[in-house]
Amino acid sequence: MKRKVEIFTANCPVCDPAVEMVKALVCNNCELTTYDLVKQCDDKSCVSKISEYGIKKLPAIAVDGKLLDCCKGNAITKEKLIEAGIGKA
Repeated sequence: MKRKVEIFTANCPVCDPAVEMVKALVCNNCELTTYDLVKQCDDKSCVSKISEYGIKKLPAIAVDGKLLDCCKGNAITKEKLIEAGIGKA
């Protein structure tokens, strides 16, 4: 079963490094979806996911339907992404 990785971004200079870090870590066992919240998505599911996951700041990353702890107020680090399973087969 593939690991579902979702990135929520405002497509800004603050978000871009985190987005690139996740993209560099994903493996064949990861299904990556990026939501640009400035453009939003056609069916508005990205907006409902913000509420569902309790996202309060961007960038934010969810793995398998759960917002990572590092996205709840702490810095997003490579170590936290790997700990969440991103990049592991």
